[in-house]
Amino acid sequence: MIKFLDLQKINAQHAAELKQVASEVIDSGWFLMGEKLSSFETKLAHYVGASHAIGVANGLDALRLILKAYIDMGIMAVGDEVIVPANTYIASVLAITDNGLIPVFVEPDATSFNLDLALIEAALTPKTKAIMVVHLYGQVCWNTDLSTLAKKHGLKIIEDNAQAIGAEWNGIKTGALGDAAGFSFYPGKNLGALGDAGAVTTSDSELAERVKALGNYGSRKKYVNEFQGLNSRLDEIQAAFLEVKLKYIDTENQYRRQLAATYLRGITNPAIGLPIPNNASFSAESNAEHVWHLFVIRHAKRAELQNYLAEKGIQTLIHYPIPPNKQLAYKSYNHLDFPITNLIHEEVLSLPLSPVMPLEEVNEVIKALNNFTL
Repeated sequence: MIKFLDLQKINAQHAAELKQVASEVIDSGWFLMGEKLSSFETKLAHYVGASHAIGVANGLDALRLILKAYIDMGIMAVGDEVIVPANTYIASVLAITDNGLIPVFVEPDATSFNLDLALIEAALTPKTKAIMVVHLYGQVCWNTDLSTLAKKHGLKIIEDNAQAIGAEWNGIKTGALGDAAGFSFYPGKNLGALGDAGAVTTSDSELAERVKALGNYGSRKKYVNEFQGLNSRLDEIQAAFLEVKLKYIDTENQYRRQLAATYLRGITNPAIGLPIPNNASFSAESNAEHVWHLFVIRHAKRAELQNYLAEKGIQTLIHYPIPPNKQLAYKSYNHLDFPITNLIHEEVLSLPLSPVMPLEEVNEVIKALNNFTL
């Protein structure tokens, strides 16, 4: 069996260090908002290139808190609009609607799967206050025109960086490109905790302070609540685990690039649509704009291909089968039609790829794909 993602094997690499820091937290008797969290936040901010990092409970909360902070600061108001890609994971949209803001869906680019930045300006209205870019599957979603557009219209750019930690655009890491960014450290992410975890990064000191307070019941001083906040804190043990694994993220991302390059070179079946990196002039190994959280192909007969691979002992997943605007949770948006988004969701299939996947297994997957016919 070729597993889609072998979390046990991934964490086994770091088992001794993980057990050591877990022991340190247990022995300290301090489990929330202590030295481990402070240390991880400092190292994460330094790694990303942002002035501040704030640990929170999960990736959804990271985005929720950014938007909530902007509302509390008077920069946004209930009923304002946020541009968001139509083909993102639903968490991006939940963060918007949970704050009483309105998602404005924009189609992705058909080849990169990322938000089509050329379509944003046409979607703007006087109520637009922010653009949420999602670095989907691990690929940077950015260009200079986006920055210019945001400045022209006075918009905030919020990065959903749940899948792209370590990716870079012109030497700047995701998480430091926009005004603020939300990270997810869900166990299956490139930097994965051993439970739920997330973070916000920003170089806006006022925003950072407000996010930190809002995630702690709206309090900067114990029992003094200045804001109507949430309980969304990254605990000491997960912070300790993440600090251990942060040391290895660049090495692991580079291995992901090598596996992705092998897939790109090896898959020759003309019926299979391959992912196309933004910067096609570089090989997948050297393209820092992609960290290959997922290697996503397309096929017109996805169900048949997935079943065929399962029969070969190859696990695959679909990211994602239903677009947010077609979910029951968003019935009021079900009438909207996004042809590119719909096609992507009908055809995408994620292949196995991880920092512990042997090259031999990648070659097995390639062989199976090239032999697939209908």
